Amino acid sequence: MRRTDKELLVKGIKSLGYTVIAMFLGPFLIYEAFKNQGHPFYYPVLILGIICAILAIYLGFRSVGIVMDAVFGKKQKN
Repeated sequence: MRRTDKELLVKGIKSLGYTVIAMFLGPFLIYEAFKNQGHPFYYPVLILGIICAILAIYLGFRSVGIVMDAVFGKKQKN
C-alpha cells in the first residue's frame, strides 16, 4: 500500500490557499473596476481583476492535481 507524500501534500494545500486568495481578489477587483468606470485607473484595475480570475482557475486545477498526486501517487505511463 502506498503512503501519502506529505511534502507534496503540504505544497498542494499551500497552493489551495493561494487559489482561495485569487478566487476572492479577482471578482472583488472586477467589481470595483465596474463601480468606478469614470476613474483613470479603470482599465488597469479591470485587467488586474481578469488576470486574478484566470489565475484562480489555473491554480485551482493545479492545486487539485498536486493533492491528487500526493494522495494517490503519480500516474505511471506504460
